[in-house]
Amino acid sequence: MSELFDAVDALVASRSVLPPAQERKRLRVAHGLTMDDVARTLKVRRATVSSWESATKPTEPRGPEREAYAHLLNQLAELYPA
Repeated sequence: MSELFDAVDALVASRSVLPPAQERKRLRVAHGLTMDDVARTLKVRRATVSSWESATKPTEPRGPEREAYAHLLNQLAELYPA
């Protein structure tokens, strides 16, 4: 049974939690970053970052970009708490 719980814990830990789209934008703007800055750093298109921050219909990043974006947002959240 413990093996199953360990597997569940690993599954949950493997998926970074992202804040809502509006908070993603707030954090980026608070640090003076443009969408182009974030896109260039994460090696995605500006339109991709825009869709991640869309207030009406945000998309969710996937793969290594998700992990890197979550890392960026976590660092910014420490600097600019809500």
